[in-house]
Amino acid sequence: MNLQYGAVHTVGDTAGWTIIGTVDYKNWAVTKTFHVGDTIVFNYKRELHNVIRVTHAEYKSCNVSSPISTHNSGNDSITIDTVGHHFFVCGMPGHCEAGQKVDINVPRGPSVVPSPLGSPPPSPVAIPAPSPSSAPSMAFQNLGWIVLLLQLLHVFGLA
Repeated sequence: MNLQYGAVHTVGDTAGWTIIGTVDYKNWAVTKTFHVGDTIVFNYKRELHNVIRVTHAEYKSCNVSSPISTHNSGNDSITIDTVGHHFFVCGMPGHCEAGQKVDINVPRGPSVVPSPLGSPPPSPVAIPAPSPSSAPSMAFQNLGWIVLLLQLLHVFGLA
């Protein structure tokens, strides 16, 4: 199982956050797997749209009168910090009703918190001891290095 934490998801993919075209945000969201720490990006024309975070009841009724938060930069990045449903709608008149709303669901599951310093160091790898049959060849390899070192010392007048 390959889980990615801290992934970036652009709502609507290349279409972005819009009512133009045939973007089905419900279908878009159910085809994604979201995790705590992921970033949800909304790309849109700020003159035409916005992003309003709402409760489930407000999401269902397209009511934006008491938003949890409002975003209107045209390129909003929202980091998901809890499991559960996160509801977003466009607050422009008629847009939510036309389908410009998305439910980002972060399921409960094994909790793996990414390290703030990056990936953990790799586990040490056990290196098997050389087999007895390879011991003589190892000795000759080491002898070759010793001869080379002695030659270099002689060339530089250190021996």
